[in-house]
Amino acid sequence: MGDWPLLSLVTFLPLAGVALIVVLRGEEEVVARNSRSIALWTSLLTFVLSLAVWSNFDPSQAGFQLVEKSPWLVGLGISYYLGVDGISLWFVLLSALLTVVVVIGSWHSVHARIKEYMIAFLVMDTLMIGVFVALDAVLFYLFFEAILIPMYLIIGIWGGPRRIYAAFKFFLYTLLGSVLFLIAILVIYLHTGTTEIPEMVARLANDGIDLDVQKLLWLAMFASFAVKVPMWPFHTWLPDAHVEAPTAGSVLLAGVLLKLGGYGFLRFSLPMLPEASLYFAPFVFTLSIVAIVYTSLVALMQNDMKKLIAYSSVAHMGIVTIGLFTPNALGIEGGIVTMLSHGFVSAALFMVVGVVYDRIHSREIDAYGGLAEVMPVYATVFMLFMLASVGLPGTSGFIGEILVIVGVFQVSSWVAFFAATGMILGAAYMLWLYRRVVFGALVKDTLKGIRDLRTNEIIAFAPLIVLVIVMGVYPNLFLDPMHASVNQLLAQIGIEGTDLAQR
Repeated sequence: MGDWPLLSLVTFLPLAGVALIVVLRGEEEVVARNSRSIALWTSLLTFVLSLAVWSNFDPSQAGFQLVEKSPWLVGLGISYYLGVDGISLWFVLLSALLTVVVVIGSWHSVHARIKEYMIAFLVMDTLMIGVFVALDAVLFYLFFEAILIPMYLIIGIWGGPRRIYAAFKFFLYTLLGSVLFLIAILVIYLHTGTTEIPEMVARLANDGIDLDVQKLLWLAMFASFAVKVPMWPFHTWLPDAHVEAPTAGSVLLAGVLLKLGGYGFLRFSLPMLPEASLYFAPFVFTLSIVAIVYTSLVALMQNDMKKLIAYSSVAHMGIVTIGLFTPNALGIEGGIVTMLSHGFVSAALFMVVGVVYDRIHSREIDAYGGLAEVMPVYATVFMLFMLASVGLPGTSGFIGEILVIVGVFQVSSWVAFFAATGMILGAAYMLWLYRRVVFGALVKDTLKGIRDLRTNEIIAFAPLIVLVIVMGVYPNLFLDPMHASVNQLLAQIGIEGTDLAQR
């Protein structure tokens, strides 16, 4: 498939599904059924093509591969420029996989405006993949910002009682920071004369920006990426968005959209502004530690399952940002693996909440108890993802967190200590949640007739279960493609890389 424009196919194929759904006409029930089928087959084919991207990827090469480039806005020197490296590869696959998962998982749970619902998620698929393959800063920015639109609609149309408030808050928070990011891109463009991300990095390495200017540009980028992560104290939009979003919206929000901030740090802040990144690393560590400890304690006080998992996401992303700004391969690769693991685990946990919410329409922890008696399969699936969230050895959650902690320990034992508290506090609130929902006596009448997982729900959970276990048992499958690209990133920062496989 070397001559195929693979990345363009993977990126824009979902829009072909959108076009097919748009032209559907007829009875509402028939249109809904056909919309689901088209969305499923389109997302499945997109995922298969993303696997072809993986199979054609050479993990020994540090540079961008499967590159596609052609003139776009010629007068401004802006190109249609796509490519993947060891950092972006897994996020392309994650985006494609989770779209399949949400289409299957929401097969029986959404009953209103299904045609528009499926269109929104296919558009999201294109925009998510586009962010991770774009190698032109303007193209990246367009994908990066356009994601706000379908997610805003998903929350605002299919969300809960306070969906309008949550959608506006989500939109305004993320848009405000992104304006500063755009300004930073324009300044770098004026300095380098190009919008191509690899060329920007190369020219800045030869003709760097003054440190004081770097600091201002870094803060402008930080304003955008920190909101997307989200880092404390920019996280307050996230619990509201998760609580009001439909289950599928929460899955993509936690599974992919929270990774855009971390990916932005890896693609822009660290390689383009290396001195400022090292200068502000203690600042990032401080905010991350506060996020880990504070939001974990807040999670312990929650009685809404979705809100608890939302706060746990902020804590886990605190581990990620510590890893990404740790100046060694252990920390950065640990941060990337933690992002991937969080994409699997948090997505699955929101689906776990969605399963029981669809049955009794309550997210309150007090509404449950004793589900192990009537939902044994559900209880088993819930247990696996709960343990992965805690960081149990043998699951994906352990690998990323231990790499980050060992990596940052080489920089600061105190930062490593506080990062490790996230695992302890995480065990406290996740075990507390699981005990109250699954164990105990089955005394509530509303739960006695509740049915176990449906076939479509089992199918949706299956790939995430496999990935969580495979990453925990054989992490090199995920780590090997990253080594060359991470070492190149460290060289761009001015730090000699090391082969993590040898450590």
